[in-house]
Amino acid sequence: MTRTVITTGNAPSPSAPLSQGIRKGPVLQVSGQLPLAPDTGEVVGTTVAEQTRQVLRNVTAVLEAADAGLEDVVVLRVYLTNPAHLTEMNEAYAAAVGEPFPARTTVYMQLPPGLLVEIDALAVLDD
Repeated sequence: MTRTVITTGNAPSPSAPLSQGIRKGPVLQVSGQLPLAPDTGEVVGTTVAEQTRQVLRNVTAVLEAADAGLEDVVVLRVYLTNPAHLTEMNEAYAAAVGEPFPARTTVYMQLPPGLLVEIDALAVLDD
C-alpha cells in the first residue's frame, strides 16, 4: 500500500518536520492544525471560538486536498490550552463540524503564546 503525502496551499505550511496529511489506503491522518492564516502564517483570532473556526477551516482544507470532507472523519483530537475555554470551543466546534459528530478526544496542553487550540483529524475514505 502506497503512502501519499497530502499538501495544499489552502492550509498553513508546516514550520516543523511534518506533512499536512498522510494517506495510506483508506486512512487519512491530518496533522494538528493551528489557527494560522494559510497566506500569511499569522494567528487568526484572539478568542478560542475564532481560533477554533480557523483551525477547522485548515483541517477541512487538508481533507479536501485528499478528496475528503468532515463527513469522512471518524475522530477529531482537540488540544486546548485552558480548560475554561471548553464551552466556547464546543459551541464553535459544533457549528463548524455539524451532526452527526465524529468521535472526539479533548486534552489540555501548552501551545506557543497566542495559540489557544490545535486540532488533528483521522478520516477513513472510500477506495
